[in-house]
Amino acid sequence: METWLEILQPKVYGNFIGGQWVDSNSGKTFSIYNSAKKDQLLASFQDSNEHDVDQAVKAADEAFKTWSKVPGPDRGTILYEFADLLEKNAEELAYMLSAEQGKVFNESIGEVYRAAKETRFAAGEAFRIDGNTLPGERPNVWNSTVRQPIGVIAAIAPWNFPVVTPVRKIAPALAFGCTVVFKPASATPWTSARLMELFAEAGFPNGVVNLVVGGGSKVGNPLVNHPLVKGISFTGSTNLGVQINESAGRRLVKTQLELGGKNPAVVLDYENVENVAKQIVSAAFAVSGQRCTAISRVIVLKSEKDELTNAIIQEMKQLQVGPAWEQGATMGPLVDRNQLEAVQKYVHIGKEEGATLLYGGEQLHGGKYDEGHYLAPTLFGDVTPNMRIAKEEIFGPVLSIIAVNDEKEAFEVANSVDYGLAASIFTKNLASAYEFADKVESGMVHINHGTASAAHLPFGGVKQSGFGAYSIGHSNIEFFTNVKAVYFQY
Repeated sequence: METWLEILQPKVYGNFIGGQWVDSNSGKTFSIYNSAKKDQLLASFQDSNEHDVDQAVKAADEAFKTWSKVPGPDRGTILYEFADLLEKNAEELAYMLSAEQGKVFNESIGEVYRAAKETRFAAGEAFRIDGNTLPGERPNVWNSTVRQPIGVIAAIAPWNFPVVTPVRKIAPALAFGCTVVFKPASATPWTSARLMELFAEAGFPNGVVNLVVGGGSKVGNPLVNHPLVKGISFTGSTNLGVQINESAGRRLVKTQLELGGKNPAVVLDYENVENVAKQIVSAAFAVSGQRCTAISRVIVLKSEKDELTNAIIQEMKQLQVGPAWEQGATMGPLVDRNQLEAVQKYVHIGKEEGATLLYGGEQLHGGKYDEGHYLAPTLFGDVTPNMRIAKEEIFGPVLSIIAVNDEKEAFEVANSVDYGLAASIFTKNLASAYEFADKVESGMVHINHGTASAAHLPFGGVKQSGFGAYSIGHSNIEFFTNVKAVYFQY
């Protein structure tokens, strides 16, 4: 990977509109650099504006007139071809992803293959756009419901998963007959440009998928508010999601929002403490903790606290922090200086609040670490449920341990935050596991393992973690299609 980057010839990408690469009306561009080698130029992109958004949405709207009439199995066939292309180009995509985002190579290659899996599920959905036939309440009347694509989708993705999140939005939209204008995060648009090339190579008609790169105020806002946009699929912060929902609500436009998380791992009992620690550490520090489903709170019975804490520290010591191309690296840098400073602020807050810093917490310096934004994986003990580090999303490699007296208190603490995305419980007691699954205020529940999701199950949250139809699984049909009731008298 390092050699590949060294011989790279950075280029300027246009926006992808109507099947063509075009420069922005603004005449401006911006550049991105390697997260682990901050002086290494990767590529430059358009600093787009409202005119570019309008052009892309109109191209998508025009393409919708024909794409929506293409039979579902034919749409699915092209998506299967796109999935094959993802796998064929997996190594290159993983290099690009690791360079712009910072995650280690194994995480990047896994993300690409996960995107291919989700694409194949979405392709199958194009064969399963089901309706219902219902008995009539009057003689000689045939009643049925059919589903129809809603139109142009505004897809807005964050920087932490720049391959799978765009695919998670675009693939089902195309399967159900919608067209897309996609806005990637300005920090990670490189892989998005490559995805557009692969969509075109797979055979999608011009205008079905469009890419506009730029900031939230100049691209995101006009995209969300464009009168031809009929649905908005957004993944990002809760605050921005609420603003988008308010704007969409004024136009009665559908939204699919995947927002923040403050995910608990409740530990009641176990047979193998090392296995529990391994599951927690993996879920807490993957993508350097920059993951909405990351475990950030360990809620453990006081009787188990010391043993589990020691096991977690021992597992954290096995983490190897370094650039993606370093053999054995298991945790990369944070995406940029701003994110590093935001996480460091929470480390300081935790100390001020009286939590005990048990491990890590410092910025790493010297040699390779000076070329990126590296923070040691961090563990706090003596954390209480009312501390900010226990309630607010940090979005970095920081884990807190909260000790409780009993199972009842553990469940109450798990539900004591504004978020409800993912939750884990570790227990040998079947009744406790089922009670937790029933009572926890969370969109996804994981029993005796971390917060890894599957490529065919609904993905989403409750409370401040999400709104609208869940993504990934068959629940996507509720967002990308409208129901039409048909009465036929004969």
